[in-house]
Amino acid sequence: MTEHVLYEVNEQGVARITLNRADKHNAFNEDMIAGLTASFEQAGNDPAVKVVVLASNGKNFSAGADLNWMQKMAGYTEAQNRADAMNLATMLHTLYTLPKPTIARVQGAAYAGAVGLIACCDIAIACKLSKFCLSEAKIGLVPATISPYVIEAMGKRIAKRYFMTAEVFTARRARRLGLISEAVSEDQLDATIEQLTDTLRHNSPEAVSQSKLLVNTVAGQPIDESMRALTSDWIARIRVSEQGQEGLNAFLQKRPPNWLPTGSKE
Repeated sequence: MTEHVLYEVNEQGVARITLNRADKHNAFNEDMIAGLTASFEQAGNDPAVKVVVLASNGKNFSAGADLNWMQKMAGYTEAQNRADAMNLATMLHTLYTLPKPTIARVQGAAYAGAVGLIACCDIAIACKLSKFCLSEAKIGLVPATISPYVIEAMGKRIAKRYFMTAEVFTARRARRLGLISEAVSEDQLDATIEQLTDTLRHNSPEAVSQSKLLVNTVAGQPIDESMRALTSDWIARIRVSEQGQEGLNAFLQKRPPNWLPTGSKE
């Protein structure tokens, strides 16, 4: 990792990936993007990790792109800008496809690319006073690399409005639009996330991972014969898998499944 991104895993298997440029409002630069990509890959490949929480230090979640980084990009050629943008696109895709449940912990402001990070996470919990903005149009840009994830989270028509107007919107509106899952008071933020991580950790890790992949695979596809075959094959494969068998047998035998820590109760 880099000094701009912190990575830690606790005894419960919760990986916490933290944006660590509080003095710059956790604005992205090339070092942070590289650090985030490496952290997401590490969490995805570590069998000890059950849940990933994406957080940030300081008052604000993230201000988006770093001003010095943007100034440097302004002097790049189109080819150099394309390569630079691909690094950001790769980081976002790595987070979106990470085979573990991901939770964004949002405080303060989340602007521009930070909205993309939130949209890439499976669940997002924000403080009630958080503010959001897709601010790129104000400086003559467009939110291109984050657009697939933001459009999926908020919907096509809503995304058009906020891409074009660059309006600031509240956590309450962000929840109504689907960008965040819950808006809670600041003193309840960590407790709410801890409750979610505990709930996720008690489920079959393989079933949780497959559930995420299932949604990403099925969403937007026609409900036709090939879809019926795909989903039938999917559940058949899960039923005979190691954790599928263990979960069914544990349920029938009224005992905790073996993926729970020793001494845990269902």
